[in-house]
Amino acid sequence: MTISTGQAVAIGIVYYLGNIGTPWLSLLGSISVVYKPLVAGTLVGFILGDPVQGCIIGAAINLPYVAFISAGGTAPQDPGLAGTVGTAWALAAGVSPAAAVTIALPLGLLGTMIWVLHMTLDVTFVHMADKAAERGDLDKICFLHVVPPQLLMFFLCVVPAAVATYFGSEAVQGIIANLTGTPLHILEVIGGLLPALGIAMNLRAIGRPGTLLFFMAGFVFVVYLKLPVIAVAVLGAVIAYFYTVLSNQPPAEIAGAAGVADDDEEDF
Repeated sequence: MTISTGQAVAIGIVYYLGNIGTPWLSLLGSISVVYKPLVAGTLVGFILGDPVQGCIIGAAINLPYVAFISAGGTAPQDPGLAGTVGTAWALAAGVSPAAAVTIALPLGLLGTMIWVLHMTLDVTFVHMADKAAERGDLDKICFLHVVPPQLLMFFLCVVPAAVATYFGSEAVQGIIANLTGTPLHILEVIGGLLPALGIAMNLRAIGRPGTLLFFMAGFVFVVYLKLPVIAVAVLGAVIAYFYTVLSNQPPAEIAGAAGVADDDEEDF
């Protein structure tokens, strides 16, 4: 598969839209849903004309990052770059999803370097905003808070991702062609093991008294009741809604609601 310049730029824009701090698809400073390799890979698949395979590859890349969290401004890995450029390289080279994982994971480290560079350069705008605050120029502060950082992020995200996608895809195709056979099989085996790390981290978070029962219920639904994943997901969303609503209510309100229900039943 050959990736054109326009497709490479579009993939770079997908990476930008999913990055931490972009306000277009999320609140400013939060993580966009496009940051997930599953979503990013699907969008890259649409751009390259194969959304189904893009979704499959993106889902495979997403597994090592299933327990990813950016706490306190730290970004140990960058799932966004791995999901966008990694999926594009995998589609261009025509490799299996397992091999795509090994191709994409090093990109996560490169994305962390881009993030650190972005945060370092953003300090300049903070100092400029401090000077505007001394003058009482609120409009200038708002401008410096949004416009220059977004332009800088657009440049730092789109350009590296587009260049890596356009020039790197041919290099990856050549590397995969030279690795055909046992070396490529080894990459696929390694790629099949890496998702276990993300799943293990997720299970460690689930293995708590308040959440383990829900995991066990989902296991029973899938293994013994043979429910499809979509049905379990919908059922889980309903349970999560009621659990959240009831957990946020004070105990007095819950007891009062139960008392009203008992009175209604008696009247009936």
